Amino acid sequence: MTGPLSGVKVIDLSAVVSGPMAAGMLAEQGADVIKIEPPGGDMSRRVGPAKGDISAMFMAINRGKRSIALDLKLAQARELLHEFIRGADILIENFRPGTMARLGLSYEEVRKSNPGLIYLSISGFGQSGPYSHARVYDYVIQAASGFADAHGNAETGTPGLLPTLMCDKLTALHAAQALCAALHARHVSGEGQKIELAMLDASIAFLWPEAMYNQSFLEDPPPRAPEFGANQKPWQCRNGWFTSMTPQPDEFAAFCRGFGRPELTQDPRFATMEARRRNYQALREILDPIALEQDVDVFVERLVKEGAPVGRVNVKSGLGNDPQVRHNGTISRYAMGDVGLVQLPRAAAVFGGTPGPDGLHAPHVGQHGRELLEELGKEPGEIEALIGAGVVCGVVPLD
Repeated sequence: MTGPLSGVKVIDLSAVVSGPMAAGMLAEQGADVIKIEPPGGDMSRRVGPAKGDISAMFMAINRGKRSIALDLKLAQARELLHEFIRGADILIENFRPGTMARLGLSYEEVRKSNPGLIYLSISGFGQSGPYSHARVYDYVIQAASGFADAHGNAETGTPGLLPTLMCDKLTALHAAQALCAALHARHVSGEGQKIELAMLDASIAFLWPEAMYNQSFLEDPPPRAPEFGANQKPWQCRNGWFTSMTPQPDEFAAFCRGFGRPELTQDPRFATMEARRRNYQALREILDPIALEQDVDVFVERLVKEGAPVGRVNVKSGLGNDPQVRHNGTISRYAMGDVGLVQLPRAAAVFGGTPGPDGLHAPHVGQHGRELLEELGKEPGEIEALIGAGVVCGVVPLD
């Protein structure tokens, strides 16, 4: 493998999104990621459209990994896992608190044989506390973290849920950053460490800067500001939509020129950003009818030339046709073995000196079981015995 994390070995014991996505980001940057799955495979293999045991969601966050399926209810499987961990740099798990200890895989236990191990435990609410043992999925954390309130209807007080696994995915971003920081700390000290990351904590930290700014000053607080973006909504043209954001005076002036209404900058209702927030509906009543008469591509181009920050609303099915997306090479199309031709986003960060690998494949359940056991030094007879006993699953026994 190539990439800035080439030579780093990761044991991915996690499932669904938060942990697997973090491990997938490390794989995209060159790490050797070994995905440990239960006999039936990661639950995300069965979410959404799929070809065989590879769903589109699983493919996007697990490409570049090698898979071995172990029945961890069996002592032999747990011993194999210990062997994999002894040679690893990083372990990622997102079981409910206490599960790893019951499996004999707590940080205190595994560090005895691998003191340099970086051990990341992802949980929903935390490793301890009143909610720590609750069963958690993304929408549970959207509710608990304030996301559902922040994205609700301010007039009715009705909360709203984002139709995406936002909390899972932002937790993955926090996780990948924390793991790289811990690798640097180990480079300095020679010591590994345990990292605890709660989806609740990651989501609150992510939400806070603008969505919680009215809750930040505790002593002599300044006057409350309108909730950030509370009134914003897309603009409709006759054949599409666009969005805008014009906090600076010159940006609002450019926006008004594009609409052919430059005099609006002199209207006291719209003279400042705060005034525009208070009188947003009045501004929409003036400009909405103009936008509805426009061709969206022509109008967006006009506004951009004037200097207004605007962007056409791309439909999901047409993202690959956007000229900037094509220019950036954001979406890659390639053949993925028996899955066929696929399209997936490349790794977002482009490394000039240590580029990551291209065309990564997502594994079938247990696809690499035999080769991974060989890397542990297991003899052919022992490997076949482990497969035959159901300790290692998803591997076809040799005749």
